[in-house]
Amino acid sequence: MQTAISVATSAPAVSMPRRRLVGAYLEEARSECLRYLRAPGFMLPIMLFPTMFYLLFGVLMVKSNGADAARYLLASYGVFGVMSPGLFGFGVSLALERDGGLLTFKRALPMPPGAYLLGKMLMAMAAAGMVILLLMALAWSLGHVTLAPLQAGALLLTGMLGVLPFCALGMFVGTLIKGQGAPGMLQLIYLPMSFLSGLWMPLPILPAFLQRIAPVWPSYHLDRLALAAVGMNRGPLLVHVLVLAGVAAGFALLAARRLRRHG
Repeated sequence: MQTAISVATSAPAVSMPRRRLVGAYLEEARSECLRYLRAPGFMLPIMLFPTMFYLLFGVLMVKSNGADAARYLLASYGVFGVMSPGLFGFGVSLALERDGGLLTFKRALPMPPGAYLLGKMLMAMAAAGMVILLLMALAWSLGHVTLAPLQAGALLLTGMLGVLPFCALGMFVGTLIKGQGAPGMLQLIYLPMSFLSGLWMPLPILPAFLQRIAPVWPSYHLDRLALAAVGMNRGPLLVHVLVLAGVAAGFALLAARRLRRHG
């Protein structure tokens, strides 16, 4: 993400004390978070869709299967939930702000390079954390899922860091599509990817062909990490971390290139 952050705002470098520089980054991040918190049309779907799915499929429909099924689906629907602020928080807003000229205006301001995208990234991480906390509360209160403090912390950290590859993907789509078309395009990415990664139902239930191609999707690798966080996957994790890091770096570089050329 760093390359994209460094080129997304091309205002002339402004020499300022380190304290003011850090303050400028924090103020931009605070403003971005407040802007989305005050936009119920953005925040409510991010909060309600994963909780509704988990309540229906992870609590009400798996009571006969016990807490293990609810624990498994907590991880999977947590991944489904954290994808949304990354894809839509970056993709839709970036496309709309490019169309409206806001990105050009911000580039002309004497703001630190990258503050604009860093603010969006922190907003997405905060929203992902809220989704995970809400799902854990449902899992504990209604699904009778008990997580050790270390497991709960690992799942929260996995969600907050795991949103970053989807931020990069959303940012890339936002550089390609006009503002009005971005939500539909991102839905065409978000929903099929979630299903094909085994987030809505366990992969063994899906056809063998879909099971074989599941590792193509970054959401599959984040799901493996989330399952490991709650004690449901004990396989090697490094490959999943490397794939997600590669996805984040690759799409960030592609988005940075388009922003540099087309604004």
